[in-house]
Amino acid sequence: MKRSSLNAVLVAAAMAALPFAAQAGGDDDVGTCGWGSKLWDGQVGLAPKILAATTNGSSGNQTFAITSGTSGCTQDGTVKSNWKLSHFIDGNKEKLARDMSRGSGETLDALVQLLGVSEQDKAAFVQSTRDNMARIFPSAEASTQDIRVGLREVLAANDKLAGYVARI
Repeated sequence: MKRSSLNAVLVAAAMAALPFAAQAGGDDDVGTCGWGSKLWDGQVGLAPKILAATTNGSSGNQTFAITSGTSGCTQDGTVKSNWKLSHFIDGNKEKLARDMSRGSGETLDALVQLLGVSEQDKAAFVQSTRDNMARIFPSAEASTQDIRVGLREVLAANDKLAGYVARI
């Protein structure tokens, strides 16, 4: 095959993968099961995510794995999306940081509600976020993803609140 033909094939393959790249842009977005998720497990960066999503999507193996309960998939899972949380944080960073530092406020209450924190866990959640502001907001320019990672780490470190990590 000529070099120009090979380049054309590579460009076509990359273009075919673009729809899957949209799935692969965020955190935990490829899924936790299917051949692609297993093959590229632990790899960091956009390229492994695209390859994992492409592997899962192009051969239909993830669909089969979900319906059959193989390749790390289960049939009893819940479909989850973090876009609401990301959108909320992105639009309310300053207010959220202020409310967390005070331990009260409308934006913090909205976050509690968005995450589905129970009434019995609310005080521990508020106290934990207040005590760990530097981890949740590592800088004034912290990205939404940085804030989500920090919040996830803070909750994971608290036995009472660790169950909420999956919601972030």
